[in-house]
Amino acid sequence: MEIFNSKLEEEKVFRDPIHRYVYVQDSVIKALIDSKEFQRLRRIKQLGTSSTTFHGAEHSRFNHSLGVYEITRRIIDEIFVGSDEWDNEERLLALCAGLLHDIGHGPFSHSFEKVFDLDHEDYSQKIIMGNTEVNSILQQVSADFPQKVASVIGKTYENKLVVSLISSQVDADRMDYLQRDAFYTGVSYGKFDMERMLRVIRPSKDGLLIKASGVHVVEDYIMSRYQMYLQIYFHPASSSNEVILTKIFDRVKELYRAHYAFETAPKHFMTIFEEKVTVHDYLTLDEAVCTFYFSQWQNESDEILSDLCKRFLNRNLFRYIEFADTDENRRIFEELKQLFHAVGINSEYYLSVNASSNVGYDEYMPSDKVRQPVSLLLADGRCEDLSMHSSIVATIMGKRAVFRYLYFPKELIKALPTSKEKDAIMQLLKLK
Repeated sequence: MEIFNSKLEEEKVFRDPIHRYVYVQDSVIKALIDSKEFQRLRRIKQLGTSSTTFHGAEHSRFNHSLGVYEITRRIIDEIFVGSDEWDNEERLLALCAGLLHDIGHGPFSHSFEKVFDLDHEDYSQKIIMGNTEVNSILQQVSADFPQKVASVIGKTYENKLVVSLISSQVDADRMDYLQRDAFYTGVSYGKFDMERMLRVIRPSKDGLLIKASGVHVVEDYIMSRYQMYLQIYFHPASSSNEVILTKIFDRVKELYRAHYAFETAPKHFMTIFEEKVTVHDYLTLDEAVCTFYFSQWQNESDEILSDLCKRFLNRNLFRYIEFADTDENRRIFEELKQLFHAVGINSEYYLSVNASSNVGYDEYMPSDKVRQPVSLLLADGRCEDLSMHSSIVATIMGKRAVFRYLYFPKELIKALPTSKEKDAIMQLLKLK
């Protein structure tokens, strides 16, 4: 059935705390939202383990994806329509890519990717191109439509403007998650004037442009993103639970390969452990499945797995200290590993360094085909990098904020019997 440009008989409206309403007029979009692969995103948190730190951060990839779609729709239907630089034949493609850009996320979002060395964008493309409901819906537009949507998400589609709507330094994805994550974590850092932002966006063959008169709203947006990374996304307590999550899967994988007799076998993870995971296997995983296993594994006879699962479920986090990457700290880390071994604590699972970093504004080099500048459209028609017109952006351009912490189980250490090894550990970790 051909459904290209087919409209719903009655517009579908989703209430949304960020955009008030999400409007769906196209049959394809409604069918994609109703697909089982997209509905799975309801069971995957947008912020992974951050809800252990910010209790309101229970929102899902589902509502974020709807938000990205809505911002993309507004840019196209309210700003781009009628412009010589925009071909409205690309409208449905951009809307589908915005809606489906995160469909490949695994449980606990980026945390899951780190554990198993997976890429959600890669799996988004596999889901779109695979034997899925999403693929069959896109096929109804045209035989090559799934490949076009996948190429937009993979940033290989020939029209840079379509790609930049979903993936650039000012895109619908970032504009949604900054506001949404700020709302659900209860902070004000991620807020910016999106209505003003939409009024100053302009299309070009090379991507999105910002009218020069909008320089201040872009500064606000970039600083909002910078502060969200510093205060929310890289919060050390959230990273502590991420470390525990990583160690759970590391331990399960080690036990599985050692033929440990699980009381609850990790059936849903076997193909991942064996590096034979299929799209179907991947889609069976969500946070409800993982939480079920964690609740079962806390009763396993393996003390390490049991303890880690209890920690994750009950928010018994590892303690942490700042731990810069220096020769002295590398020496301390090696000494701590030896001391942990001497007192019977497995350092593989109870001593970990976690590092995160982010650039406030990506510095653009002409040879760089991935990172692109935020281009200002000047009154005389020329385009120049935002950093040339903003002292604020120029100050943070290319500067990387790095957060590095050492994580350890304080209560296990303090419960150790008195010994010179315990005293040495306490001293190195500055514990009282």
